[in-house]
Amino acid sequence: MSTNDIDHLKHEAAARAVEYVQNGMKVGLGSGSTSEAFINLLGARVRGGLDIIGVPTSERTAQLARSLGIALGNLNDLAPLDLDVDGADESDHNLDLIKGGGGALLREKIVAASAKKMIVMIHGPKLVEKMGAFPLPIEVLEFGHAETARRISAVIKSLGYGDVPLVLRKKGDAVYKTDSNNVIYDAAFGPVISETAKLANALSCVPGVVEHGLYIGIATTLIVARPEGIEVIERS
Repeated sequence: MSTNDIDHLKHEAAARAVEYVQNGMKVGLGSGSTSEAFINLLGARVRGGLDIIGVPTSERTAQLARSLGIALGNLNDLAPLDLDVDGADESDHNLDLIKGGGGALLREKIVAASAKKMIVMIHGPKLVEKMGAFPLPIEVLEFGHAETARRISAVIKSLGYGDVPLVLRKKGDAVYKTDSNNVIYDAAFGPVISETAKLANALSCVPGVVEHGLYIGIATTLIVARPEGIEVIERS
């Protein structure tokens, strides 16, 4: 599938997601390329008279939304949100997700957890039987991060996954920093993650882990764009 084909599918998923936004809503605005397609379409509706207020999940998202005339507010003042709309790096058929490839997993999860509904936009290959082909991002405090990574590895091994490589994310030659000034380790499981809730809970208990990219039981609607059309999967 070419880059143009993927971009087209992202746009199709975003166009379906925009249909869920109604006048007067408080909307979480996700991060990443599919979310940016959604925000551009949402901006067009705002210019056409739609009255909503958004809560961005990253500084980049906030900048884009402002440039399009979308009003933004503070999560503390607006929660609970009516809707959160975001992309994902992987989803299984239970609507559990891996997110964080773009580095915004902490703020994305806070916003998603603060919304009554979470709509997730993906293109076909991201819907998988077992997650893990996309490396799982784990956001940790910079203080003692190498020691935190050792504890993460030990916990993962104790759950039967063996020696899963952990890679400290970099941007060029520098260590990548999130908007919250933390660092990220990417865990290369391969497509073998099972008992996702058990893994999520175990990672959350590691001292130094701020958040991880497993979203369990949060997404309510999955929009899957394929060349043959759109599939919408609702959480049962």
